[in-house]
Amino acid sequence: MIGDDRIILNERFIKIFEELERQGKVVKNDRGGKGMGDFADKILGKRGYGHIIRAFLNRNDKRVLDYKHIDPLCKHYGVNRNYLLYGTTPMFGNAPVKKYASSDISVPTMSSGNIIFTSVSALAGSGIDAASSSTEKLSSFTIPGVAGTGLYALEVEGDSMEPLLNSGEIVICEQIDYLNQIKENEVCVVKTEGDVWIKYVQLVKDKGGRLKQVKLISENKLEYDPFVVDINESLRIFRVIRRISEI
Repeated sequence: MIGDDRIILNERFIKIFEELERQGKVVKNDRGGKGMGDFADKILGKRGYGHIIRAFLNRNDKRVLDYKHIDPLCKHYGVNRNYLLYGTTPMFGNAPVKKYASSDISVPTMSSGNIIFTSVSALAGSGIDAASSSTEKLSSFTIPGVAGTGLYALEVEGDSMEPLLNSGEIVICEQIDYLNQIKENEVCVVKTEGDVWIKYVQLVKDKGGRLKQVKLISENKLEYDPFVVDINESLRIFRVIRRISEI
């Protein structure tokens, strides 16, 4: 059964294809290098797969775009990878989660910094009990252009979010107060019962339409399967808004 994440991915693909048509970069019946066969060759690796592209474009067809098609689509047509994955950036161009270098960071006293850094890692790999494996230490810092309160920073550990986020990078996040504020496939830090994860998130509802679980999805889908965590009193979710190389 095709998951909701793939259906959402395919819907974004349809919008991208329509925009490419509008820009004249794809012309369905063209024989001069812009036709469906040419498009299929770039995305699927074979000119004869134009019918599969047409299936992706048909919302009534069960065939949908796969994650392995993202890289060639981005490479050949300048599509923004993050738009395809979670829809929060422009459709075209290179606009990843904004990255700062260490030279942009000032580390003031604890009372003056608006971003609280915690030594607890956000796991991008196999789970461990973060509460038992490390003692949380706090400090604070500021970054130009990142204002507001209630901001937290912590280190990414593991490779399941590569190449979007690499082990050792620092992410800055803000707490989400209500689950309905979460956008489908946002990159978030999820803390529950001692574990701290960084993943794409999706909300899972029961048959009555009530929120039941949160599905956590890795960028590196070939190595790490999605899993769910229950919604309970210990659950805390933080939206990732920035990343920096180091502190």
